[in-house]
Amino acid sequence: MMSSFFAIKLDKGVRRCETSRMRRRTPPAGSRQIAKWIRQRIDEGGERVWRFDDFPDVPASAVAQTLSRLVRQGTLQRLSKGVYYRARDTALGRSRPNPAALHRLASVRRTMFPAGLAAANLLGFTTQAGSRNEIATSALSLPRKLVGADTAIHTRRPEAWATLSNMDAALLDFLRRGGATGELSPEDTVRRTLMLFREPRRFERLIKVAATEPPRVRALLGAIGEEIGKKPSALKDLRASLNPLSRFDFGMFGTLPSAGRWQATRRRHR
Repeated sequence: MMSSFFAIKLDKGVRRCETSRMRRRTPPAGSRQIAKWIRQRIDEGGERVWRFDDFPDVPASAVAQTLSRLVRQGTLQRLSKGVYYRARDTALGRSRPNPAALHRLASVRRTMFPAGLAAANLLGFTTQAGSRNEIATSALSLPRKLVGADTAIHTRRPEAWATLSNMDAALLDFLRRGGATGELSPEDTVRRTLMLFREPRRFERLIKVAATEPPRVRALLGAIGEEIGKKPSALKDLRASLNPLSRFDFGMFGTLPSAGRWQATRRRHR
């Protein structure tokens, strides 16, 4: 289920829907002939999503005018800027775009990662999927028709996240929330987190983007690095980035043995 969030290119999948005969065609000259050619390609393509770059040999203005005209005529549905959908008639009415395909298309246009329960589920901290999708992005916004009207969107994540895998970004999201989206005990949460961080080069990858993270996450990374045996020289920049007078709520990670050395507040015993 979480695969709908992954940053996967849709281009190849979309273009498989076209026949080799359609790919070999070249657009004619003249605005009317071009519009007719685009309409013919869309008619032959059946149910699918269309974008401007599906017509690379045609001026963008001509493509935009033709697709807008087809929207007014009811042939196409506009999903977002430059993205259109050709429906088909079914026994239950007009078909609708596949939600998973739209998520993948949105991830082509913007970098997206799982967040909240989706991130915790991907990492194995919970079996819950949540009542609605939840994603994070470095963009200021995402097209609702592509990601879904009920999707919870967390915007303005650091641009540095674009270099991360879904697992790495999900792990940062989980740390940002202090592990609150998991359903494991604090001890098991710490144990699984350390296991994930012991995977080759993961700690080094996350250290590279640590400067863009909130102070609590930087402190957590330092404590985790100490627990998995990283040398003090590898942690000195993290230490130097923290205000020595600050204290941080580590949430579920408060049981880390090194938490106090990384300025975590004391856990209250019940």
